[in-house]
Amino acid sequence: MENLTGKKVEVRTAETVYRGVLIEMGEREVHLRSDTGWIVIPLEKIVDIGAVD
Repeated sequence: MENLTGKKVEVRTAETVYRGVLIEMGEREVHLRSDTGWIVIPLEKIVDIGAVD
C-alpha cells in the first residue's frame, strides 16, 4: 500500500466508495484528499484500496 501514497486511489467500504489522492495510511485510518476536501476513513471499515487512472 505504501506505493500508492500520492496517487489517485479508490477506497471501498461496505457503505460507499471514496476517490481521492492517498496522503497517508496510518495505523488506524487512511487520509485522502478529494475534490471536495479531506476524507478520513477508519481502517476497520475499509474493504479494498486500489489505484485508479
